[in-house]
Amino acid sequence: MWDRALELLRTAGMTSYEAKVYLALLAAGEPLNGYEVAKASGVPRSTVYETLAKVVGRGAAFEVADRSSGTSYMALPAETLIGRLRRELSGTIEGLAEALPQIGTEPEAFVGQHLHGRDEVMQRAEDIIDGSKSELFLSLWPDEVETLRCALLAAEARGIDISLVCFGELTESIGHSYTHRFSDPDVVLESVGCKIFTVVADRGVALTGGISGEDVWAMWSNDPAVALLAAEYVRHDIAIQVIGARLDAAGLADTWAAEPELERLRVASALTASLRQRAQR
Repeated sequence: MWDRALELLRTAGMTSYEAKVYLALLAAGEPLNGYEVAKASGVPRSTVYETLAKVVGRGAAFEVADRSSGTSYMALPAETLIGRLRRELSGTIEGLAEALPQIGTEPEAFVGQHLHGRDEVMQRAEDIIDGSKSELFLSLWPDEVETLRCALLAAEARGIDISLVCFGELTESIGHSYTHRFSDPDVVLESVGCKIFTVVADRGVALTGGISGEDVWAMWSNDPAVALLAAEYVRHDIAIQVIGARLDAAGLADTWAAEPELERLRVASALTASLRQRAQR
């Protein structure tokens, strides 16, 4: 937990030494002099007083005068510091929200970027969802829906029109949600060779990729042509699920399983494996 707090304080703007000094004071719960702070924090004695002055200047600690032991230092209580940082960061974000759009311009070139690793890919998916202005088209698997649930619920609360098809059962509906039944998710996974997924916002930016165990890869693009194709893929897949559900009583499931032309279209594992290998280069 100490390392996590240290990392977050650095993210909030403190230097490594400043964060170590603050945590040492906070953990002590009583005034410490410079020597004691250096010993508890690991900050060199040659720089500890300079660092303490900076921490005090930030308002994260304050001096305590004692005639017998000279100047000591106390940490600002955690809840107080958190409130102060929250106000400062909120003001910074609001200022950036006002200033950056006035500086930015519409991109003159459309680009693509390959992403690797679950954290990086899912973070980019959240970026797309958070940046959506009117609509989202998504084709996901249950685990990925759960990962993105908070971002999706926030988008829904903003009034974003969400169309989501899930390869598996959803624990809770989000926007216009559909379960992928034609083909069965297990059949899709077996034939394609990985969990394919798509996230499209406003038909202007798209993330498409695949998940195979711990191997997660994707391509992000702001090319409207790519985004349009990805959105149409999701729209078409949703249409198949809606039509299939209506016609299931007429024997659609048997046709879906036995029709040779549909089987030919389903067999795509070799192509998917090739795409995955190229994306990892």
